Amino acid sequence: MPMRIVFIGPPGAGKGTQSVRLVKYLDVPHLSTGDMLRDAISEGTTLGKLVKSYMDHGSLVPDPLVVGIVGERLEHRDCRKGCMLDGFPRTIGQAQALDQYLLDRGEKIDVVLELQVPEEILHDRLLERAKKMVEPRSDDRPEAIPRRLSLFRSQTEPLISYYSKRDICRHVDGVGTPDEVFARIRECVDSMRPGGKV
Repeated sequence: MPMRIVFIGPPGAGKGTQSVRLVKYLDVPHLSTGDMLRDAISEGTTLGKLVKSYMDHGSLVPDPLVVGIVGERLEHRDCRKGCMLDGFPRTIGQAQALDQYLLDRGEKIDVVLELQVPEEILHDRLLERAKKMVEPRSDDRPEAIPRRLSLFRSQTEPLISYYSKRDICRHVDGVGTPDEVFARIRECVDSMRPGGKV
């Protein structure tokens, strides 16, 4: 049975590492909003051309357009067996639009995984990551980290509340080795699957 997952985690939580493992475990595509927007632009789709016009002007891509791009990607054959959404939805408006899109197709989000790590650990991880990079990302600078974490919190808390009302939100302790964290993620996902384990 297909499983549709929304994976949420703050910067430095290890979501990138765990995403790779989770999509392999479930054998579903990893759908990153950033990748989908870039693909739509490079493919020259109608929506892609609209996205490009916003991005060329340095504007945020409006929610309906982002939802349209995600919807286009969800139509691909590989998504029939489920998918893992990464970086989407980011707002209540996007979540509601995604829910309506899926409902119209007789589908739904099955589980929302929130990877939780204390802020002091996130801060240390982001500083460490920046030290290891030849050219650190501008948002990994020490002075930018508190703002990034605050922005994540302000965007995510309403989203977590929205999904918690439907009892599909699962909080996963993101502290520990990658294997320990993945064992917790796998346990959460398996508990939400009809019939249990993969």
